[in-house]
Amino acid sequence: MWNDIQTPIIKLTRQTLKCTLFQVNGSIYLPTAFDVPPNRLIEALANYLKRLPQIQPPQWAMYTKTGSHVQRPPHAKDWWYVRAASLLRKLYFHGPMGLSDLRTSYGGRKESGFGLAHQRRAGSSSIRKILTQLQAVGLVKKTAKGRILTPEGIRLCDRISSELLKEIAKQNSDISKLIV
Repeated sequence: MWNDIQTPIIKLTRQTLKCTLFQVNGSIYLPTAFDVPPNRLIEALANYLKRLPQIQPPQWAMYTKTGSHVQRPPHAKDWWYVRAASLLRKLYFHGPMGLSDLRTSYGGRKESGFGLAHQRRAGSSSIRKILTQLQAVGLVKKTAKGRILTPEGIRLCDRISSELLKEIAKQNSDISKLIV
């Protein structure tokens, strides 16, 4: 029965899939984090992480700055969860990444009086503690090259992306035509 079906197999990587839903040889590909707006994905991931008891900001988190390049602590009360969601997305797109890579990407410009502004790396304590909490949940894994997402972490990002795409399709009629 299966031998009479001669369909070519097309190997698609995550980078080549840039649309919402795909149908190749009868197979339907679900959306990934590449297909939804980053701000909505980070917001939805942060809401999911708030429900996990393992991810809790330490007591010092409301008083500390995120790096030497900023003048004040974050204004948002849930900045810990937003940073954790942003780390998940960053590891999804660019993993494996080490702590120094993450410090550089979350850093910024520091004004130095009359001189030119220089790049400063972000503080490592908050990033390290968030990564430790994400490892305890099982979403992130430490390797020799840096931290990567586990299959559970990838599955979480993809599942939330598909839910977001359904919400976006309800608002936009052009996208709703593409959903199979």
